[in-house]
Amino acid sequence: MSRRGFLSGATAFGAVAGAAAVWDSAQMAAQAVGIEKGDLPDLTIKEVEVYVIRRALFRPADSAATTRTAASSAPARAPATEQVAAVVTNSGIEGNYTLENRYFHPNWSNLGWLEYAKRTLPGKSVLDLPKLTSQWQPDLGRQGQLSYASAIDNCLWDIMGKAVGLPTYRVLGAYRDRVMAYGSSQHHERLEDFVDEVKRCKAAGFKAYKIHPPGGTAPNEDNYELDIEICRAVRQAAGDDYILMLDPVGVYDRYQALAVGRELDKLGYAFYEDPLPTTDIDGLVELRSKVDVPLHIGEFIFSPYDYGEYIRRGAMDAVRFVVDNVGGITSGMKIGHLAELFSMPCVPHNWGNAYDQSVHFQCELAMPNAPWYEKTLPTSATADLQGASDLPYLKDSFRVQPDGYVDASTKPGLGCELDRTVLDNLLVRVDT
Repeated sequence: MSRRGFLSGATAFGAVAGAAAVWDSAQMAAQAVGIEKGDLPDLTIKEVEVYVIRRALFRPADSAATTRTAASSAPARAPATEQVAAVVTNSGIEGNYTLENRYFHPNWSNLGWLEYAKRTLPGKSVLDLPKLTSQWQPDLGRQGQLSYASAIDNCLWDIMGKAVGLPTYRVLGAYRDRVMAYGSSQHHERLEDFVDEVKRCKAAGFKAYKIHPPGGTAPNEDNYELDIEICRAVRQAAGDDYILMLDPVGVYDRYQALAVGRELDKLGYAFYEDPLPTTDIDGLVELRSKVDVPLHIGEFIFSPYDYGEYIRRGAMDAVRFVVDNVGGITSGMKIGHLAELFSMPCVPHNWGNAYDQSVHFQCELAMPNAPWYEKTLPTSATADLQGASDLPYLKDSFRVQPDGYVDASTKPGLGCELDRTVLDNLLVRVDT
């Protein structure tokens, strides 16, 4: 598939209404269903909490290959935990999002998030969202998006949807209610694991498959020649017409990236994600001029204000983002609209748990130029393809349908309802 052919499928739909329209979306959505501003519940933020939850030792995604950890005879240790933010309004509406420490961000840490949120949020209105998370101030723009902003932003969008009884994507302004999915592999160690997995994905109805080759971000464990062999074997197993992608997570040097890219051209791959370190803009521009396979870049860009340089210089064919890196759903939508105005696809990074899946999905459903939903596949080559993102304390999950699409949730907000019974059983404490 040529770059020109791929990009022609992402038609620009004219000028967007601007950031102010996004910020006022909750009020417009309320009016659309007959709720006047004065009828809205009190959206003043009352308090902020963090649920500290014991990690489940057994999850559906690992059912075929994982056993429960046996109790140790050693002295008891503090349980491994994960955290969920809770922002609560005076009317009792609660917005939630996970607090993780997982991305390569120069300013990334959720340590201290609760203290920051307690200083920033109580007494403020959810409808004043941009004042609470904006990076417009020059000092913030120079150092990368404040990491705390993302969880705040996502919680507030969850609240706004719940306040008007609508899914968040409808508050943003819906474009579609389902998105085509591709299966996104783990960094398997063996060529055979990728071959078996693409066959399983194809049989299950997935429309496409993305390879994360062995090594990933592990130092000195990547091997571009092995990656080429994997790409060839997966193409042979999947057939000539099946849509395939490759994401080496930025580990190649320029020679390796070009060698792999030329092979992907021969094999007809649909896109080539992060072949080089994202900071090597010159290398990306050069690579793009020498290969036809579209370059998808942006997962390791850490502020919405940094995307313009990549687009202006021609360093990418399609734009990616991680909401946790760029300031949440609000910034993700800004990036998607920027790509749209340059007739470029926007392909958000859906990787991770159900909350990660949801916040990116909300953006995709509201963007005309978002063609794909990235469905995280399990670590085990024999586990359930659908369950890798599930969280035991959520009632909801996101599933690829037999026709290859993921349907939007009809639940208000992010569509991730806490199962309070399970949560209570896993709860270590509530930090306030």
